[in-house]
Amino acid sequence: MPFVRIDALRADDKRLEALGRAVHDALVEAIGIPPDDLFQVLNGHDGPQRLFRYDDGYLGIHRDDDLVFIAITMRSGRTPAQKQSLYRTIADLAQQYAGTDPRNIFVTITENEPLDWSFGNGIAQYAP
Repeated sequence: MPFVRIDALRADDKRLEALGRAVHDALVEAIGIPPDDLFQVLNGHDGPQRLFRYDDGYLGIHRDDDLVFIAITMRSGRTPAQKQSLYRTIADLAQQYAGTDPRNIFVTITENEPLDWSFGNGIAQYAP
């Protein structure tokens, strides 16, 4: 049940779709989410009013305006190895599907508990 938000510069609909597919495929492959568990918001940030700030050399990684921010919210319980695999797979698939260099893939994971989700109808479907 991950909820994914992707924000990218230089991102037309085709690139956003490719990035969304890369993240979803990585979630299926690396941590085993069901293939039909797809909830994403994809945003391109281009034009004169883009407000996209970043350090282009933080931690020795040279970023440029192909930068993609990926925020994943999901239930807790994944191991460090699963998260490492997820990061690597997202970077690899983003390069393969969207031509985005892995150095421009910035991923954060926020974990929560089953009670923190409502998929509709005002009900916490996963509540104990």
